[in-house]
Amino acid sequence: MALQLSLAASGSPPAPPGKEQQVAGVGILLQISMLVLSFVLGHVLRRHRFYYLPEASASLLIGLVVGGLANISNTETNTRTWFNFHEEFFFLFLLPPIIFQSGFSLSPKPFFANFGAIVTFAILGTFIASVVTGLLVYLGGLTFLMYKLPLVECLMFGALISATDPVTVLSIFQELGTDVNLYALVFGESVLNDAMAISLYRTMSSVRSHAAAGENFFMMILQFLETFVGSMSSVTQQSSLSPLTTNYLFKYAGLDVDNLQNLECCLFVLFPYFSYMLAEGLGLSGIVSILFTGMVMKHYTYSNLSDNSQRFVSAFFHLLSSLAETFVFIYMGFDIAMEEHSWSHVGFIFFSIIFIVVARAANVFSCAYLVNMSRPEHRRIPLKHQKALWFSGLRGAMAFALALQSVHELPEGHGKTIFTTTTAIVVLTVLLIGGSTGTMLEALDVVGDENTSIENYEENNGYIPPSYEEGTSSGGGLRMKLKEFHKSTTSFSAIDKNYLTPFFTSQTDDDDEFSDQPQNQRRGFYDQ
Repeated sequence: MALQLSLAASGSPPAPPGKEQQVAGVGILLQISMLVLSFVLGHVLRRHRFYYLPEASASLLIGLVVGGLANISNTETNTRTWFNFHEEFFFLFLLPPIIFQSGFSLSPKPFFANFGAIVTFAILGTFIASVVTGLLVYLGGLTFLMYKLPLVECLMFGALISATDPVTVLSIFQELGTDVNLYALVFGESVLNDAMAISLYRTMSSVRSHAAAGENFFMMILQFLETFVGSMSSVTQQSSLSPLTTNYLFKYAGLDVDNLQNLECCLFVLFPYFSYMLAEGLGLSGIVSILFTGMVMKHYTYSNLSDNSQRFVSAFFHLLSSLAETFVFIYMGFDIAMEEHSWSHVGFIFFSIIFIVVARAANVFSCAYLVNMSRPEHRRIPLKHQKALWFSGLRGAMAFALALQSVHELPEGHGKTIFTTTTAIVVLTVLLIGGSTGTMLEALDVVGDENTSIENYEENNGYIPPSYEEGTSSGGGLRMKLKEFHKSTTSFSAIDKNYLTPFFTSQTDDDDEFSDQPQNQRRGFYDQ
């Protein structure tokens, strides 16, 4: 499929059948060789605790080196097409297993205990970062500091470059051990932030294409609300109903008997893709859909599987996610080396890097201030965690895929400039920030805090209702509303424990206690 997409995009005549099969074999052989090299190199780096070159950075470098060698050699065009980065292939085949495994292996207690903060950073924070970046780039063009772009295109660039991908940082967080709240904030923001960035980018792209119709600023806001809020509300319902239907099927259809083990494994593997493709087919956010599908299926469906099936699906999705993550960075590095870039506007690249650093700071510290206003003293986000969150804003495959789309949607000079700038930012953040994450964690003194606050999640089913004192401040009304919200979350936890879990699963209280234990074993893969 990737080869057909490449040939269609390049307009090259199809090769003879025998030659095409040979080219396919060479391309797949190179991809497998780079994957093997990446896994072996990553294992050696982890074994020697060399955090200056994480596995994701090593995979990107391997792709860059091999792509550069292929670019200066006499490699045939048909062979190169096997390595062209296609956003359709990325969104439909590589991204779903990564997001599903993230939700499936997620420790739900710290995630939902910090859900309000995560949503604030992912939605409000991404919006702030996108607008600040877009406006600074536009003002930079007006003052002749950098290449001038129209305002809408600057906002498109601000939206796509605000998509974070801290897979490198998270892997080092797991390796060194950090506070579970910090891990939940970084992880949750990165996943939900992708959906927000995509919605913002598509909204700005649509506004640009309909600019001749004279749409004003308020029409832009309405269009974004229709794109994002409608998508989020619909996809939440869809991502809950789909796995809950699966849970009912697995419990009451008798699929857990030994002679149907193959069937239950096949269904369990297919339903996440069903959820993702259904959301994408309805024009909703497949990322949010498959994330919540993974969380719901882990909580309800997983316990209905037989023991052998549980071991299989856990290992299978971990394997699939590892392969996809590694391949994405190789795939991206190779394409960066092979693509044509526009390096004539170095000033645009330089000032864009400065602007996204400023925008990331505006995002993190302003949202942290708002979150801390609504939290009691013992639950506020400390300054060192805010700095770690600001530092963790790497740009990765999502920003690269959206920038590649902009090449086809924008005028040639504008699209190439945005793509080249995004490429430089991705390489810089993955290599430099990813490589200095260990040093940053040690400097901020957040290393070795992995078990901090774990005991606080054991009460109230994982939620920590803060102790409010009524009338103690001018924000008493807001605090009372937050108190009611925490009561509602506790009530939902009781409903889940007393009604939903018994209905959709066959696990006992002992199983509940046991099911919480593997969640803290994220480090097992890295300790091997």
